[in-house]
Parts: sequence; C-alpha cells; structure tokens
Amino acid sequence: MAARTTLVTITHNGGLVIGGLLKSLPKDIPLIVVDNASTDDSLDIVSEIRPDALIIRNSKGLGYGAAASQGLAKVDTEFALLANPDAVMAEGAIDALVDAADTYREAAMFGPIHKDANGHLELSHDVELWKRRSHGKLAYECAPEGPACVEFLSGAVNLVRMNVLSTVGFYDPEIYLYFEDDDMCMRLRKAGHSLILVSASVVTHLNGGSVRPNRAYYWEKFWNIAWSRIYFETKYKGRLAGSYLGVTHCARFAGKALLHGLTLQRKKGWRDLARSAGSLAAVIGVRASKLPPENIR
Repeated sequence: MAARTTLVTITHNGGLVIGGLLKSLPKDIPLIVVDNASTDDSLDIVSEIRPDALIIRNSKGLGYGAAASQGLAKVDTEFALLANPDAVMAEGAIDALVDAADTYREAAMFGPIHKDANGHLELSHDVELWKRRSHGKLAYECAPEGPACVEFLSGAVNLVRMNVLSTVGFYDPEIYLYFEDDDMCMRLRKAGHSLILVSASVVTHLNGGSVRPNRAYYWEKFWNIAWSRIYFETKYKGRLAGSYLGVTHCARFAGKALLHGLTLQRKKGWRDLARSAGSLAAVIGVRASKLPPENIR
C-alpha cells in the first residue's frame, strides 16, 4: 500500500535528539529532513538510520517556517506530519492522527497529546492568541479524554492535509521564528477548517537538543519572539494596532531591562533588551526573515 503520510522535520544542530525521533518512526514512512546549516553530526545520524531520507541542505539558517515550507513543497502524499527533531512517537501515534483525519474530514490539522521526558502532560492546545491569559500560560489545565476541536495546536508535532495547504499556503515566509504555528492555525480556521486534538495519539517532547544556549542565542530568541508578536498583531489587526503594541512593548521592555541592569540581573536584562529591540524593529519595518524579498510571494 502506498504511504499516505510523509514526515517533515527541521534540523539545526539536533544531533543529541534526532536519533530518538527517527527510531520511533515506522520504517516505511517517507522522510524529508530540512537542515538549517547544522555544524554537528545531525545529518550523519540521519544518513545512518534513514539512508532513504530526502535531505535538503540550507547553507544558512532560514528559521522554522521557511525551512518547513521547503520540505512541504516536496511532499507528494495525502498528509504531511511535521515533527520537531526532539519529538518521539509512541507506537500507533501516527496511525491515530490519520484515523482522526479520516473521521473528521472538514478538519485540516491534527495534533497529538504531548508528554515530557518524565511522562508528565505537556499541554499543546489552546485558544487563539488574543483569548489567552495575560501572563502567557495556556488557557487549558488538562487534556480532553477524547478528540477535541481546538483553536490552536502546537507546531512541535502535527498532521496536516496537503490539499488544504496547497490552497491556504505554507508558512508565512516573513516569520523567522515563533508564532508561525499561531499564524498557520489562524489561517486554517479563517479558511473554514477545524483543528483537532487527538487524545489517542501520544508523543514525547524532549524540549531541547537543537540549540547551544549563549548570549547570541538568547538575543535571537527573545528578539524574534517580540518581533513576531508585533508582526502577528499588524497582520491581523492592522498597522495602527501593531504600531501601538510595538511602541508599548518597546518602552515596557526597555524599562525592565534598565531595572534588571540596576539590580545586576544581567540575564534578565539582556532578555528584555532583546524584546525591546525586536518590538522596535517590527514597528519601523525591519524584516526578520532571512529570505531575500524577491523570493517571497
């Protein structure tokens, strides 16, 4: 029987974890690996465990969404399963997602239950961004016992219908990191498609292994979190709303950075300075994407 699902994963120095993902996959599932300029042994591990994998090598990191779109463009099966390299599939997890897709044909995205390395529940569904709690935590405190229609599914692992994505489009190429999954969920729902959390599908999310934390990493992370949040606001609520939020966040995080500096909390100060800079950059039109403008349509 021809495969119905292709797995797409994005690597960036994920050698510590990607072996676990690959070993947890059915041996006959087509695999596409998009590498964002890894300098470790990530691709050696892929070649050893899955020599049949299609590997796309980027000479520089393009971020998650742009790289995922590269992989999706190569998928010729009915579904694509996007999975971070630090995810491990439980037995039957992929089949449960496909079964849900066959049951809920109006839905476009299907997400599994996430557990951490200790087996504890890691909530991976939520309401849309503007309905979330002000302190940033998920709106839900527990996972449902059966399938549930939700407004947001984590981008760490999800199954998507390729015929829907061919109409709605792949990931927004202007977003380098963060909120690309919010944007995808928003666009699928606006196009009239449901998102389903599938309780019968379980994955372990190890949360790490793809980065080497340092000052440059923390700056990039929090700069992009801030930039993408303002971009998202502008995209869906307009330039005025985005500018207002951006200026507010810029001032707020600059003040926090100064306070942390005075109290010698250097790590927090660096984080908030990056947030302030990212917010300002979004307001004045600095791009986060590493793709040339002429490559974005």
